[in-house]
Amino acid sequence: MNSKVKVVALDETGLVINQSKSNPEYGYVRLEQTHTMVDNNGFLRRKNVSTLIHGTMDELSASNFYAGQELPGTIIIKESLEPFNAKNPERDLKIAGDTGIICKKGDSPIYRKTVYTTASNADNETIQHDNIAELRAAYENSSSSAMTANTDFDNVG
Repeated sequence: MNSKVKVVALDETGLVINQSKSNPEYGYVRLEQTHTMVDNNGFLRRKNVSTLIHGTMDELSASNFYAGQELPGTIIIKESLEPFNAKNPERDLKIAGDTGIICKKGDSPIYRKTVYTTASNADNETIQHDNIAELRAAYENSSSSAMTANTDFDNVG
C-alpha cells in the first residue's frame, strides 16, 4: 500500500545532491514516499513522508543518485520522549499541524523524525500524545476549517 521510495531533486535548486550550508564536505539527498494509513476509526489517508540521507559529498556523488530513482526499503517514523539531537533538541519536536503546539505525553514533549531503512522488518515507532484538550482548544479558536481536532488529532500516532 506504500509507494516506492524515490529520490527527489529540491524544488529550489533542481539538485539531487545538496551541499551542507555549515560544512561543504557534507551533503544530503532527499527521499520521499507515500504511505497509506488507516486510523483507529477505519479512515484511510495517503500521506507523503520524506527524509534525508546524509553523507560526504564524495560518497553521495559516487552513489549515483538521480531524480526519480526508486530505492528498496521504506521511510519510517521514529518518535521518542528523548531528543534525537542533544545540541538542538527543538529541531525534532512533534508539532500539531499549524497550531505550533508541541505534542506531549504527560509533561514530556514528543520528538519525531523520519529515517530511510532497507530493513524488511522495520516499522514506525510512534507515541500517542495525550494533550488532546489543548489541541482541540487551539483548533476551536482557529479560523481554519481545513482540520478538525476530532478527526485529525484523536487517533494520530
